[in-house]
Amino acid sequence: MSVVIRRVIEDDCKRLLELINELAVYEKAPDEVTVTLDHFIKSGFGETPVWWAFAAEENGKVEGFALYYIRYSTWKGQRMYLEDLIVTEKMRGQGIGKLLIEKLIEEAKEKNLSGIVWQVLEWNEPAINFYKKFNANFDAEWVNCSIDV
Repeated sequence: MSVVIRRVIEDDCKRLLELINELAVYEKAPDEVTVTLDHFIKSGFGETPVWWAFAAEENGKVEGFALYYIRYSTWKGQRMYLEDLIVTEKMRGQGIGKLLIEKLIEEAKEKNLSGIVWQVLEWNEPAINFYKKFNANFDAEWVNCSIDV
């Protein structure tokens, strides 16, 4: 296996949305993905990008990616928020997720961020066990909140 980890480019966006939809099916929420390709591209490659990502590519095909943005904590300062870490089902268990996490850690250090935060569904044992390998802290005290507008 010869996986290359590289920065995502605009031409990758269609494939990334395919993987996002694959993740939504896995997470039992296939109808929740409502972002359009145009909005996704503008948000990552427009005048003021709000997200950045790394792709895991094998034989010229993106088989996974990690997408993040910068959030601000009044307690910790700037932190990387990992929105999605996705590896295609057929490629899981081959070390691609590890390569992507290691690249995110490198990026966070280069940008002098104070850490990386993310969410994982409580029933997603494979992901939880994967994150435990990185000594991730799990915080069950906080409750997720959102408002749709």
